[in-house]
Amino acid sequence: MTATAPPVKDRSPVDERLLRTSPLRRLLGRPELGSVVGAVAVFLFFSIVADSFLRASSFGTVLYAASTIGIMAVPVALLMIGGEFDLSAGVLVTSSALVSSMFSYQMTANIWVGVLVSLLVTLAIGVFNGVMLTRTKLPSFIITLGTFLMLTGLNLGLTKLISGTVSTRTIADMEGFSSARALFAFQFSLGGIDIKVTILWWFGLVALATWILLRTRFGNWIFAVGGGADAARAVGVPVRTTKIGLYMGVAFCAWVSGQHLLFSFDVVQSGEGVGNELIYIIAAVIGGCLITGGYGSAIGSAVGAFIFGMTSKGIVYAEWNPDWFKFFLGAMLLLATLLNAWVRKRAEATK
Repeated sequence: MTATAPPVKDRSPVDERLLRTSPLRRLLGRPELGSVVGAVAVFLFFSIVADSFLRASSFGTVLYAASTIGIMAVPVALLMIGGEFDLSAGVLVTSSALVSSMFSYQMTANIWVGVLVSLLVTLAIGVFNGVMLTRTKLPSFIITLGTFLMLTGLNLGLTKLISGTVSTRTIADMEGFSSARALFAFQFSLGGIDIKVTILWWFGLVALATWILLRTRFGNWIFAVGGGADAARAVGVPVRTTKIGLYMGVAFCAWVSGQHLLFSFDVVQSGEGVGNELIYIIAAVIGGCLITGGYGSAIGSAVGAFIFGMTSKGIVYAEWNPDWFKFFLGAMLLLATLLNAWVRKRAEATK
């Protein structure tokens, strides 16, 4: 009688990609979870303290306020995922509008000529930021702070030099104004809600950015560069091209926002935009983006912008002193950051 050897257990490591992930674990792993919880809390809060907050007209106003921030928060979030900042984003919006207005007026050209020139100039500034960053190896904080100061001075100095005042001349009577306004500042009613075209631009940009991050090679490069530029370069990621592309994305959205600013009000004040770059960064951070890079989502930035819209308009509907707005914004930033950190720890604990 011969004894049979017991079966040998396979002790080879199991590929974690083949393991089934529970819905709770997947939910906790989403970077925008904390911001969604915060958005629900803010919505419920102002629904209670402000009677007019739940009106259809109020919802349209909140969406519009969120969209004006959200259009820029999307590329800023992608840039932060890539590990960089852009402190010139706020004044770049104003620069874009000023170039369109002054070029069209001074050259007596069709409005669309000024719009296209503005696009080229704005993209060139984005390329400048990216090239300076990758060539000099200086922190993006320093590079874009310098660009911020230069654009602030150019916006004011050139506007006063050309127009004689701090604002541009009206271009409402020029050829092409109506068609350009239809693209950048159109609005329509839907179910009693006034929908401005910036809301459509915002939703479209969020969808595009989400697709890029989750379904394209460039999205993988963004996460890799944000996680560690040297490690990403070692495995073949084009770090320089990726970062320049991200700054061009910020520039393109600044152009869209600038054209909306111009064609909504016809004239542009050269001092506008200063300080808005911090709001874009706040929206991205509230949405789950890490300051250190490599983590975040476009959807989270949209939720962060929506929280901004609800807070800015909710204070008005509650008839509170608007001086308190910055306090609530700062409190939301701290609470959202703490909540996002807690969510990430819970997600790591479930692994």
